[in-house]
Formats: sequence, C-alpha cells, structure tokens
Amino acid sequence: MKQQEVTAYIEALVQTWQIELTNKLRTLVHENVPGIEERIQYKKPHFLKNGKYAAVISTAKDAVSFVIFNAADVQFPEGQFEGPPERKTIKIKSGQAVDYDLLASLLKQASSTL
Repeated sequence: MKQQEVTAYIEALVQTWQIELTNKLRTLVHENVPGIEERIQYKKPHFLKNGKYAAVISTAKDAVSFVIFNAADVQFPEGQFEGPPERKTIKIKSGQAVDYDLLASLLKQASSTL
C-alpha cells in the first residue's frame, strides 16, 4: 500500500524528471513485489517485504539511485550496477533511458526469497 509520507517525499523533489522517475520506480516496486510495504527511513523511501529490505530509492542533485537488496543470487548486467553482492545500485541521470522491464525482472528475482 502506498503511504502518504512517501508521496510527500516524491512531491517535494525539485526536478520534474526526478519526480516522474521516482513515481515510475515506486509503481514498479508495487507491481512486482507482492506484499510490499513502504516507508520513509533515513530520509528516503524504503520498500520492505516480510520486514526485509527489497528496494530503496534515493535522489541526489543529478541522479536517482535505485537499490535492489537480496541480490547475491541474481545475475546483474555488467557495467550498469554497482555495490556489493547483497545489494546492487543503478544511478539514473536526467534523460537516460531506463529499462523498466529489466529492473522489474531483477527486483522480482531478488525479492522472491524474502
């Protein structure tokens, strides 16, 4: 279920492209992870399944980062993601094409064992 505090976080973003991208990523998480819960933690949206982290969205001045947790057993494409095996981050900049199908697939695989 979508929480008002997460909606308020997204609406408070300054750059239109970040608002649009963050909303799309939020919807992607809800559509692909059954039973997902969301909340603001450490001043950014966190998505949990069975009390365990599934994903986090964070913004910086020139990027939106999308973190997928529980990623050690998932094969991620080379060069697009960074981070340790248990969590992988993709940083998306303004105007960059986003492969939402790929992100959905990776998120589904990673969260399937939570």
